[in-house]
Amino acid sequence: MIRPARAQDGFTLLETVCVVAIIAMLAAVLLPILPRETSRPRLEAYAVETASLLNADRTTAIRRRMAVATQVDAASRSIRSGASGHVVQIPNDVSIDAVLPQRCNDAPAYHTISFFATGMSCGGTIALSRPGAGYEIRVNWLTGGIEIVPRRVL
Repeated sequence: MIRPARAQDGFTLLETVCVVAIIAMLAAVLLPILPRETSRPRLEAYAVETASLLNADRTTAIRRRMAVATQVDAASRSIRSGASGHVVQIPNDVSIDAVLPQRCNDAPAYHTISFFATGMSCGGTIALSRPGAGYEIRVNWLTGGIEIVPRRVL
């Protein structure tokens, strides 16, 4: 038998709005607490951006027929273009390791990857990694070519 609907059945608009407001307040409090780590695609984007910056510096060195040095500062987590001044800032949850020459063209290198008018370079490797993912940006010393290689990270 079907019973007739009463005024007390269901939720009122006021009750529904109160529940939505409580959920919104909880979300506002809890979302900033959740860790925001760099995703694998975002890590790859940092590697591609770094490789693009290095490639632009190499191209500028060839075009202007002069040496261009890209600054790699692992302490401040940044890579600065010697030609344009553009900076790639690496987030805190990504590990950055650089293997750079101590001397380049018979002069101290000072944390740089230098490109020459011939397209050659003193070479170097920049590794970006986080737990579970990593990439190496390698600069060939002979050709000045830049490549991105996936890196196995535990």
